[in-house]
Amino acid sequence: MPGWRGTILRIDLTAEKITKQPLDKSVAENFIGGRGFNSLTLFKEVKPGIDPLSPENVLCLAPGALTGTGLPLSSRIEVSTLSPYSGILGDGNAGGDFPTFLKRAGYDQVVITGKAKNPAYLWIDDENVELLDASELRGKTTWETTDILKEIHGKDVKVACIGQAGENMVRFATTMFDKHASAARGSGAVWGSKNLKAIAVRGTGKVELARPEDFKQLAKEDRQFFLKDKVQREVIAVYGSHIGMMHWKPGKRYFEKYLSGDEVPRALRPEAWKEYEIGRYACYGCPVGCKNTYQIPEGEYAGEINSALEFECIHCLGTNCGIEDPIAIMEMENLADKHGMCVIGLGNTIAFVKELYNLGIITRKDTGGLSLDWEDRDSQIELIRQIVSREGFGNMVAEGMYSFAKITGRGAMDYCYHVKGLSRGLHPPGIFSLAHATSTRGADHLRGRVWASGENDQGLVREPVDREFMPGVHDDPVRALTIGERVAAIADAIGRCKGAVISWAATVPLIHRYPLFEGVGKLLTTATGFEFSQSHLEEAAERIYIIERAFNIRQGITRKHDRMPQRVELMGTSQGEEELKEHDRMLTEYYRMHGYDLKTGIPARERLESLGLKFVADELEAHGPYPDWDGAPLMSLEEYPHGGRVHESEMEQDRETGAA
Repeated sequence: MPGWRGTILRIDLTAEKITKQPLDKSVAENFIGGRGFNSLTLFKEVKPGIDPLSPENVLCLAPGALTGTGLPLSSRIEVSTLSPYSGILGDGNAGGDFPTFLKRAGYDQVVITGKAKNPAYLWIDDENVELLDASELRGKTTWETTDILKEIHGKDVKVACIGQAGENMVRFATTMFDKHASAARGSGAVWGSKNLKAIAVRGTGKVELARPEDFKQLAKEDRQFFLKDKVQREVIAVYGSHIGMMHWKPGKRYFEKYLSGDEVPRALRPEAWKEYEIGRYACYGCPVGCKNTYQIPEGEYAGEINSALEFECIHCLGTNCGIEDPIAIMEMENLADKHGMCVIGLGNTIAFVKELYNLGIITRKDTGGLSLDWEDRDSQIELIRQIVSREGFGNMVAEGMYSFAKITGRGAMDYCYHVKGLSRGLHPPGIFSLAHATSTRGADHLRGRVWASGENDQGLVREPVDREFMPGVHDDPVRALTIGERVAAIADAIGRCKGAVISWAATVPLIHRYPLFEGVGKLLTTATGFEFSQSHLEEAAERIYIIERAFNIRQGITRKHDRMPQRVELMGTSQGEEELKEHDRMLTEYYRMHGYDLKTGIPARERLESLGLKFVADELEAHGPYPDWDGAPLMSLEEYPHGGRVHESEMEQDRETGAA
């Protein structure tokens, strides 16, 4: 199959069975790849109401349809599962080298089921696939695991793995690729629950193209944009997402306020981070190189090297937790990467817990004597270590912010600013709140918001509006968000990076030359031989989004969960009620545009059937209504695996295995 490799790799860990099945051509045409393949698989194979940490859960990894083809910014992979963090769809998208080499090895998707009897890892050497013993890898960091597997199988091997946080089923544990790239929303805990430590891959094959010369010319035009564009070369390639500290209003002390550029501490501004930079880092085949490689100059981890410190870490583990020390932020980024935790889930949970502590809802008696004062960097680092090993107070914090609030009680949930268990802070009614409310993986900034709102890369954001590819956000916010969602779905399906500053040019190939999806359609057509028109791609995006909505409906999501969080002091006031009414009005319009029932938010049969999803409509009608969502099922804190704490003797080894 040109473009695709034509094979789905299925791993049954319980039966220790490896099978390869042909990729269905109709699935390829209608769901494209990456996120599309995974979301379809999860709807078909994950039973509603199961525990995400049970063997019944399914873990899917899928590179994009254009990954491995030579198109720039396309070494991307989607990792999808029923999230143990949120209890709904949990998918994350990551870059690095691994996605390209998995595609080159010959696989469009890896589907993992069951649970291994003993720690195992998957070894993929092109067509040869084996499940191997991972007992010696148990308790190793992601950096150590990667290096060990390269020593065993060769330096050309690429590695996806979990650290101790995943082994201990920390709810926001992540899958780490090539040491630096993270696919978040709890997938790492699912690896741990399945006794799967890593996947190592060697891929030496080539992705066949239907019309190679035509495709190469289009890819060359796309690449030339990134090599010549002033914003890409002088801003993004120099600062990456650090530029967001000046433009994206990071939160301070659990969203007490949002910092304007001139309020951001000087030590955390883009230029200041250059003091620690020793190089730049790019995912495979990317001409931009948006990520920094940095070295910690002093302190407990002096000399440690890592890459890809992003805006989200500086914001979530830094300013929003009251920490303004760049050394501490680098140390915490490295702890998260080494032990396999999402910096957003980790940071948001710690900021929430700190808020409860400083409000007096929890005390030192609850924390085991640990200080959670805003500026206390050492206590925050100690808490991260406890979370990794599920020791002491960290065992409870490892449950994530929503579950922590449920367990704590005492009014803690009033301060849990979440949508379906995930947090992006507080926003008044409008495009941000609507995007967070309707995102199919909980409050989120990458499902549609930033393209619709125009918060990044102003010149390129205005261009689609000026060329009437989409309406202005103030003219028709619901329509703008809908188009933004389609843009994100197609990017995740073809395997395209959304860019360090999440720009239109990065997310939509050739948009500088062609209307919206026309360039993407040309690329897919010349790569695969299928005819991909703009209308076909718009339908495919809707199909992906609506099947994700249906997946969440089976997990108990209804209209009331598409909420807009509010501060406690605003709840019940006339202003608060008016804001909720405005959000409700926009939500109704959004449902109408997408073809959802206006009262329940459930996709209507007519709309599902128009997208070729009759089986989804049949499933929802046959088995609904479903129990109300209330987060992921909880376990006794004593039931989890524990251990793997970083000790002084291990720190030197971690320094040596860090990426230069």
